[in-house]
Amino acid sequence: MSTEIKTLSPEPVWGYFYELTQVPRPTHSMGRITQYMIDFGHRIGLETLSDKVGNVLIRKPATPGFERRKTVVLQAHLDMVPQNNVPHDFENDPIDAYIDGEWVKARQTTLGADNGIGVALIMAVLADKSLKHGALEALFTTDEEDGMVGAFGLKPDFLKGRILLNCDSEEEGELFVGCAGGTDMNISFSYKESAPSIDGDVAVKISISGLKGGHSGIDINLGRANANKLICRFLKEAVQELGVRLAHIDGGTLRNAIPREAVAVVTLPPDNVEALWELVADYQDIFTKEFSGIETGIVFKAEMAEMPQSLIPEEVQDDLINAVEGCPNGVISLLNDFADTVETSSNLATIKAGQNEIEIKILARSSSDSRKDWICSSLESVFSLAGAKVEQGSGYGGWQPDINSPILNTMRSTYRTLYGKTPSIKVIHAGLECGIIQQAYPDMDMISFGPDLKHPHSPDEAVKIESVGKVWKFLTATLENID
Repeated sequence: MSTEIKTLSPEPVWGYFYELTQVPRPTHSMGRITQYMIDFGHRIGLETLSDKVGNVLIRKPATPGFERRKTVVLQAHLDMVPQNNVPHDFENDPIDAYIDGEWVKARQTTLGADNGIGVALIMAVLADKSLKHGALEALFTTDEEDGMVGAFGLKPDFLKGRILLNCDSEEEGELFVGCAGGTDMNISFSYKESAPSIDGDVAVKISISGLKGGHSGIDINLGRANANKLICRFLKEAVQELGVRLAHIDGGTLRNAIPREAVAVVTLPPDNVEALWELVADYQDIFTKEFSGIETGIVFKAEMAEMPQSLIPEEVQDDLINAVEGCPNGVISLLNDFADTVETSSNLATIKAGQNEIEIKILARSSSDSRKDWICSSLESVFSLAGAKVEQGSGYGGWQPDINSPILNTMRSTYRTLYGKTPSIKVIHAGLECGIIQQAYPDMDMISFGPDLKHPHSPDEAVKIESVGKVWKFLTATLENID
């Protein structure tokens, strides 16, 4: 039962996390969670503010005797990524979380531990009157997962503290001192009129599902399959060999999630249907073998469908398929100074066919601004050559590492005292809000850390129970040690 989560240790943290699972909070639907946080701040008797974009700030005075200590900002984001394998209304339904051995998971949906467990850790700090610390500011940002709206909307005079502890990392025992920046690439193939359906042809729906997906930054190095790339790879051969025509295509859901599913509706002469079934079976075997040990549940299938009224024009169809086939996707380069850390990547996130238009969204990431510009230029070149309109959307800079920062030294020594070993110092290939907050507060000293999470942005998301207790102990000791 979900309520068993509240009995885990440390109980205050897990109790608040359970409450968060009961408040719907998908990105861009922040009303209920924002009000929940405001009510929480008032309930525990602390100064509570909100700004124009929906960020919530709760201030807690210093413990008596700690008034001269530096003010610390604790920060996490309120929204979660909605991904599901079963019907689930993220706008209204609570998350059905449960304990599975050493982990807390959700039943066939994202759990929301990204970043709910960080929010819960901060809530527990705010509510605990026994802790020792200087003045605290708890910043809960809005709509981080799609556009980092809260971080971008942060005003330079909203915060007083100049030390920030971001609780949005996903590996216990590691301190993150830098992150990748990102840029959205918005691509569209437009056409004035659809092509008419071909008399005598039949329609078939092609679908790929069962992929693991995951976070397009953290999981991009795992070699997982991209549903959009796979279905267009198949379509290229089906067009060339069987005279297939494309009527509709829909793949992926969010720009920062590796696409797990894609669907295409095609038409073809009835005499070629049997050959199409055989080609689908061949590609099922090809995909299964190529991703053996990475993907365990690929389902690639075809079924008869209702004949569409119109088709995507043939030249647009071919340009689309070829551009997607040629589009750089996955890991592009690695960092030299941090072993096995991705520097630059691309995620071909969504393909959506609408009325006389096909829209594609790609998220390019890099901790190097110049390399980010380069991959965006490469993407623009591929799709421009195919006749598409390419627009560079909202972007954010990376957070540049400072391995000599005072808060890093404090946290490194605190962790060594607690656990007898030195934490790893890393750069994360994901878009943390630190880089954006740094633009408004350039003198802010920042660290990101958190418990063990695996497979965020997918229904396999899980948080390791033991690691939450270790992070709680580490966080509270850090707050006591900051001068």
